[in-house]
Amino acid sequence: MAWILNILEEGLLGGIKSVFYIALIVLPLMITMEIGRELNLLEKIAEFCKPLTRWMGTSKESAFPLAVGLVFGLAYGAGVIIQSAKEGNLDKKSLILVSTFLVCCHAVIEDTFILMAIGANGALLLTVRLIAALILTYILSKYLK
Repeated sequence: MAWILNILEEGLLGGIKSVFYIALIVLPLMITMEIGRELNLLEKIAEFCKPLTRWMGTSKESAFPLAVGLVFGLAYGAGVIIQSAKEGNLDKKSLILVSTFLVCCHAVIEDTFILMAIGANGALLLTVRLIAALILTYILSKYLK
């Protein structure tokens, strides 16, 4: 019976420790993202995404939804993508290619730091996600008209 309590204690303490490390990363990131939102840093990040959108063959208006998805992730990025599509700022090809890219490579800052906190190699993780997104998007862009 004592071994069961040891296992439970070890699991509980390990879980609490992992949550603590994740909170150490997520809370400062959320604060930084809110400050960045107030300073309109996403528009500046979108400027850096414009060469990527040209390479993908998407409209220049797709740079902002792409930047939002890369920084904040799929949930918030999808909202911006849907809004952009409703406003007519994204054609069907741009919508599909930006969504495809973000499926593979979203929330690159937050996800990378969280996974590094639990032992992942951040550079390798980020590189693999980016390469997968680029390859998949490139292949798909050749089939879309």
